[in-house]
Amino acid sequence: MSIRVLIADDQMMVREGFSVLLNAMPDIEVVGEAVNGREAVERVRQLAPDVVLMDIRMPEMNGIDATREIVGGDGTATKVLVLTTFDLDEYVYQALRAGASGFLLKDASARQLADGVRVVAAGEALLAPSVTRRLITEFSKLSDRPGAVGAARAGGAYGELTERETEVLVLIAQGLSNAEIAARLVVAESTIKTHVSRVLVKLGLRDRTQAAVFAYEARLVTPG
Repeated sequence: MSIRVLIADDQMMVREGFSVLLNAMPDIEVVGEAVNGREAVERVRQLAPDVVLMDIRMPEMNGIDATREIVGGDGTATKVLVLTTFDLDEYVYQALRAGASGFLLKDASARQLADGVRVVAAGEALLAPSVTRRLITEFSKLSDRPGAVGAARAGGAYGELTERETEVLVLIAQGLSNAEIAARLVVAESTIKTHVSRVLVKLGLRDRTQAAVFAYEARLVTPG
């Protein structure tokens, strides 16, 4: 089955360009477009895409608020992949905290775009690129602002984790995949998948991206 994608961007050339690139892939289908965040939310309800490519700066409703509504919807399985022009963008960090599964620069190649869609659709976080780790590291410093988890609150929550689960959480925040974590800890990959699932459930998090942000905000990982 094809991965169904919705493209939300207020620039027609961006929407059309990404549509052409993604529709050329045998396993990806662009099922709709949206010109602002509010329309993106409505189109997700109508079309139930697997992935939304979400611009941040849009009229009517920005990509952060749209992301929060989409991933917070009852029973929704739609993932959000944020698009941005600048890699170090405070708004991207806010979008990750709102529930986005990762982000891509708008000048990404066709292969990077398609691979990003596939990774997010598979339930993984787009955390491997060093630029993503740099962004999370940079804007973890903003965690004391209103709306952030905050070190004290986060610390209390991660206290419910076992020592091994905490170790896995730290490695997730460092951008390691399940296979890489399994190799690092010398255990089966299936065991790591179980640990990751338990971490997400105990912390009430949606996916690995939110887990990584949580780890930085809880100061489990030192910025830099």
